[in-house]
Amino acid sequence: MFKDLDPILHSQLRLATISLLISVKEAEFTFIKEKTHATAGNLSVQVNKLKEAGYIEVIKQFKDNYPQTICKITTKGIKAFEAYVKDLQSYLIIKK
Repeated sequence: MFKDLDPILHSQLRLATISLLISVKEAEFTFIKEKTHATAGNLSVQVNKLKEAGYIEVIKQFKDNYPQTICKITTKGIKAFEAYVKDLQSYLIIKK
């Protein structure tokens, strides 16, 4: 009856990151850090896990001579998030 929840998305910070990216498609690392109230080090680790899973793409570039990191959700990430939400809903619906 209950499906296993995706362990990659079941982490609070990774889920928050994907949730942000679902609505904006891509965002700067600093924007995600501000919105999630995460430390740079912790967010960096979680972003790498999402990247390794293929859920996001990480683009490193320079803007006005400053390093800029852009996180962009992938099609796989969108599908994983949708499946996670659907699986989570199965825990909330009580069937009679």
